[in-house]
Amino acid sequence: MRTLIIVSLIIIIGACTNGKTKPDAYGNFETDEVTVSAENSGKILFTGFNEGEKVTQGAVLVKTDTANLVLQRSQLDAQKESILAQKASLYAQIAVSDQQITNVQKDQVRIKKMLADGAATAKQMDDIDGQIALVDKQKKAYTAQISAIEKNAQAVEAQITVLNDRIGTSVVKAPISGVILEKYVETGELAVPGKPLYKMANLDKLILRVYISGTQLTQIKIGTPVKVMIDGNDGIKEMAGTVEWVSQEAEFTPKIIQTREERVKLVYAVKVSVQNDGTLKLGMPGEIKFQ
Repeated sequence: MRTLIIVSLIIIIGACTNGKTKPDAYGNFETDEVTVSAENSGKILFTGFNEGEKVTQGAVLVKTDTANLVLQRSQLDAQKESILAQKASLYAQIAVSDQQITNVQKDQVRIKKMLADGAATAKQMDDIDGQIALVDKQKKAYTAQISAIEKNAQAVEAQITVLNDRIGTSVVKAPISGVILEKYVETGELAVPGKPLYKMANLDKLILRVYISGTQLTQIKIGTPVKVMIDGNDGIKEMAGTVEWVSQEAEFTPKIIQTREERVKLVYAVKVSVQNDGTLKLGMPGEIKFQ
């Protein structure tokens, strides 16, 4: 009986020891954060969301005043219409020149016949040829002016396109679906190009960045499933994770590892992706265990 009790205690102690094995690596949860900045200057008319709110991709975050840009566009539209009106006038003059050439060519045919019959002089023939050449040159000059006007109209149209783009980007939208982490502006403030407006991130999947030694490299590769452990209300909570990235270069252990023995070691950074069920937070500590 005594022998049976001793064996039972050994089994229990062994089981407890196996359940308390140390994790293979430690780290903190992080994610790729996106800072949304203004592209135009102007008074902020609207701010859409507050910190902690979830937004979908394309949701309107900020609107800035575009009154000045709209006025500039109206001026350019009027300038373009004026330029195109000049073009229409030149086309009308070209039509007149074509008609003049047609009329003079009829006279040219008659003078040629008269010259053959001796009823006209060579000077009359030269004069009629000169008239045709002159009108043709005028026509070419009108065509050249039309080409210059078209280039001017294209330049104005390019300016209008730029203004339309600026007016469009005055409405700042969420580039991704995620959670607003920080809000930097309020309605009524002035936005300037490059000024941060919001910081957001997708928290549906977080990354646990851990550091492993060179001897542990052979145990994992990209796609390897691992066991992720975090502190829960009822003890350790386990979650499934997948190795997403392994550093190709060694580095000194980060300062977040406080013991002197650990800091002097060379380690490799590893990113483990974990599906967030709502319990994971940025900066939260975590552990992994190789399966």
